[in-house]
Amino acid sequence: MSGQRIKEIRQKLPEKTSQKKLANMLQSVGLDIDKNAVQRIESGKRFVTDIELKVIAKVLGVSYQDLLDD
Repeated sequence: MSGQRIKEIRQKLPEKTSQKKLANMLQSVGLDIDKNAVQRIESGKRFVTDIELKVIAKVLGVSYQDLLDD
């Protein structure tokens, strides 16, 4: 559900942010997600836990709700 929103927000960041860079950003705050996991999340092939969603929102600089809304 939130994978497409994560991709959209990632691509709109002021500094170019690849899936690998996002994975590195998430790892730097303690979330063990690699580039392949980011790719699966964005394509809707991997479930995202509520805890992961909160960390992703924080790293992307958006609210938790922003990742859930279309």
